[in-house]
Amino acid sequence: MTPKNIVIVGAGQAAAQAVETLRKRGCEAALTVVGDEPVHPYQRPPLSKKLLAGSLTHDRLLIRHAHFYDEHAVELRLGRRALAIDRQRREVRLDDGATLPYDALLLATGSRARRVAVPGAQLAGVYTLRTIADVDAIRAEAQPGRRAVIVGGGYIGLEVAATLRGLGVEVTVIELADRVMNRVVCEPVSRFYEAEHARHGVRIALRTGLESFAGDGRLRAVRCTDGSEHATDFAIVGVGVQPADELARAAGLACDNGIIVDEYCRTSDPSIHAAGDCTNHPSARYGCRVRLESVDNAFEQATSAALNMLGIDTVHDKTPWFWSDQYDLKLIIVGLSQGHDQVVLRGDPATRSFAACYLRAGELIAIDTINSPKDQMAARKLIAARAYPDPARLADSGVPLKDCVA
Repeated sequence: MTPKNIVIVGAGQAAAQAVETLRKRGCEAALTVVGDEPVHPYQRPPLSKKLLAGSLTHDRLLIRHAHFYDEHAVELRLGRRALAIDRQRREVRLDDGATLPYDALLLATGSRARRVAVPGAQLAGVYTLRTIADVDAIRAEAQPGRRAVIVGGGYIGLEVAATLRGLGVEVTVIELADRVMNRVVCEPVSRFYEAEHARHGVRIALRTGLESFAGDGRLRAVRCTDGSEHATDFAIVGVGVQPADELARAAGLACDNGIIVDEYCRTSDPSIHAAGDCTNHPSARYGCRVRLESVDNAFEQATSAALNMLGIDTVHDKTPWFWSDQYDLKLIIVGLSQGHDQVVLRGDPATRSFAACYLRAGELIAIDTINSPKDQMAARKLIAARAYPDPARLADSGVPLKDCVA
């Protein structure tokens, strides 16, 4: 049955995509979007790059301009937080006391920046980066000659490091692991990025844990577990995100590292779907459950969820991909490399254009490309097709990737 009232909790990429899909498919239901930020749905990837750098304005972040929602009869409840879901009554209760009835509910609550439980974490000058408001606060600090410590050498930490260096800020990155981006790329790619950041004047302290933030009301130094201390004017904690699944948990929906959904984006309650960073979904391609922090996944999964809410059975099982811009380097990762047993490099990192191919039992399961668009485009097709390339040909960058399969 076509729903008459649809509520979407969350106002990010997944929510915006679901709205567009529903209306494009002729859905005439009353449609309400609830978002806890007082702004229209916007893109998050530019936060650590162009917005922080000052080369992009707030209005350019919007996924759709305000008139789009008016034209498509979408009621926006912005700056409002969903407090509870009454599954029996099929209502969502908001923090202003309002209740929203639904026939179909989409949870697109996303993720939130992970905090660190160390002394001084609440000092002025200690930030996370997840929202426009976070970026505005950090930009006010980021003046030439000032010092910043970034906790975490993952995507966000390194993107922020690159942006701050462009603004003339002195940057130190502390990372607990023995290499940067250690969860997502192989060692040669990590070492390449460490060298690039060093070349731009970023100091990276590996195998270094955070002990505390020090200061008297205002951050003055970052103290580490190896006994070192870094004087600083401000700090940014970039140690990952966690799924915003509290609302779902409180409603009794199945959750485990995110909201559990099936291949049709349905939660344990068939009237409730979920999409985006907050979900833990099955991947037929990789034979496991995954939770992906990816704009592409939010876009694709929200499309599938919207179609399923309309009764159009649609399986969500896309090959994931991710990207990171640091300086003039574009890293694009296609696929999931976990469980690989062989890495084949294509090209020379010294040229600043190369790729790392991940194989498992001979099958190409993922690729990291750095300034190598042809390889990443070819890899999308090969990974989806479960190709078995010849490792010797794969290692020869003079052989087109598409021709490496026997």
